[in-house]
Amino acid sequence: MELLIKAFIMGIVEGLTEFLPISSTGHLIIVGSFIKFTGKFATMFEIVIQLGAILAVVYYFKDKILSSLKALKPGEWGFNLWYKTFIAFLPAAIIGILTHHYIEEHLFSPFTVAIALIVGAIMMIVIEDIFGKKYKIDNMDKVSTSKAFWIGVAQVMSLFPGMSRSASTIMGGMLVGLSVRAAAEFSFFLAIPTMLAATGFELVKNITSMSLLEWEALAVGFIMSFITALIVVDKFLAYLKRHGLKPFAYYRLLVGVLMLFLIAQKIVK
Repeated sequence: MELLIKAFIMGIVEGLTEFLPISSTGHLIIVGSFIKFTGKFATMFEIVIQLGAILAVVYYFKDKILSSLKALKPGEWGFNLWYKTFIAFLPAAIIGILTHHYIEEHLFSPFTVAIALIVGAIMMIVIEDIFGKKYKIDNMDKVSTSKAFWIGVAQVMSLFPGMSRSASTIMGGMLVGLSVRAAAEFSFFLAIPTMLAATGFELVKNITSMSLLEWEALAVGFIMSFITALIVVDKFLAYLKRHGLKPFAYYRLLVGVLMLFLIAQKIVK
């Protein structure tokens, strides 16, 4: 029962943070440290329950996704959409495969997350100040192949726990001329292949060694992640119609500095 309660909490944390530019992985590591949900299964769990969040995005954009799948002939908008999404997916996929073991062994810690939260926050503030109002593209369908590639390159930053996949791709989008809302929408679509690949990789790697209780914990985390993320996606896009990224950056700074203090006091390890 204790494991299921922890899975319930972690599922909510994942759903709340996955699509906000504040790092879901970072928050899962921090919260996991507080509730003593750590170790090999916890690391795998934190990656796999992202599938719940991504299915929330699929459901939220179901009309657009279905329309795109009906227009998959070369030259049609659906083909172009998924082709650009695939191009953006490649950089992080390739680098992620090459660095996967090193990242899991050395970078999943509260200290590395705290540093990444602070560095990412500073980057968000600087990029919004310089590029926030200079966008030329306010619709994700207008993203060119080259711009999609550079957004994908920016997504590589998210391999470092605490940087945030959402923050990295939104900043990448802003750097190549997208409005913050268009960048966020492209980020959501880019999350579909990115997170499906990460989840599938972890499941294949661990499927034979999991106990029934661990499967039950995954199911609980998955369900809570889906429900919470479905609410957050809508609210986040509505928020971006009127606001920018700075409030999230200030939140990241606060959490990052607080984490460094708790680590220095040996309250969190």
